[in-house]
Amino acid sequence: PEQAAEIFSRIVLKEGRAMATRATRAHATAIRKSIPRARYHLQSRVMIAGEPKEVSEKNRSVIIVASGGTADIPVAEEAALTAEFNGYKVERLYDVGVAGLHRLLDQQELLNEAAVVVAVAGMDGALPGVIAGLVACPVIAVPTSIGYGTGFGGVAALMNMLNACAPGIAVVNIDNGFGAGYLASLIVRQKVRH
Repeated sequence: PEQAAEIFSRIVLKEGRAMATRATRAHATAIRKSIPRARYHLQSRVMIAGEPKEVSEKNRSVIIVASGGTADIPVAEEAALTAEFNGYKVERLYDVGVAGLHRLLDQQELLNEAAVVVAVAGMDGALPGVIAGLVACPVIAVPTSIGYGTGFGGVAALMNMLNACAPGIAVVNIDNGFGAGYLASLIVRQKVRH
């Protein structure tokens, strides 16, 4: 924690802001000793100091972060906070998994507005494939290690996402909400430049 606090402090000093992922309460305590204004998001284990990056006014793109179940929210929040830290508007659709498909279908209008969707799911990992069949934008699939049965710590969801037949899906590693949120930010940034 002390090393993380030192690194975090150096980044804030140089950049005026910083974000740390996988922060424990011990990390948060150590960081707050040198940067009291830093905010700790317990659920996603994300530590943030400073304000989100400013993005051009012409950018009205929306990144949607969707989770299959409520157990997937910590990883989804990591993705959402990462995209917001990079200055992008995020809409959250949580607990819209395929076990209750009506919950997702009820959000079709919002899904149609998305520049990119981050779909976070454990168990069978079906959510990204279903969403990719409903939208005309990139879908970033994030398998989670959450679930019961034979999920093999997220490997079952990962394999299903890698084998999804719907086009336009990119898959990040198990529980990699940060990587998904960052990739979503890059996709929107490229869209704004053109």
